[in-house]
Amino acid sequence: MSKRNKIIYWVATLWLALGMLSTGIVQLIKMDAEITMFAHLGYPAYLLTILGVWKVLGVIVILTPRFPILKEWAYAGFTFTMSGAIVSHFAVGDGAAEYFGPTLLLVLTGLSWYFRPADRKLVVNS
Repeated sequence: MSKRNKIIYWVATLWLALGMLSTGIVQLIKMDAEITMFAHLGYPAYLLTILGVWKVLGVIVILTPRFPILKEWAYAGFTFTMSGAIVSHFAVGDGAAEYFGPTLLLVLTGLSWYFRPADRKLVVNS
């Protein structure tokens, strides 16, 4: 892996981890603004706990060495969560500002996944 790709991977991964961890914690502690946003999107408040737990666990998996199959699941979960957030904001007619966070995290998910080192990839035997 080239030095350039390692830098891209770690910058994207650390920003992704920071974003997912911070939003996961906000969801776990059920901040008023987050409860209001979920209600605005039409989701029940208990979904905050579910998403918060999975985000924190996903960050742990992404940052720890080994466990390539769990990493694939974490990246997939982040992709589903952020694409779902984008579609949800679109569905209720939110403005462009509401798309920024989920879109950034979706891009960081893709960059982290694409540039991950070989020892963090799932090896498929053909």
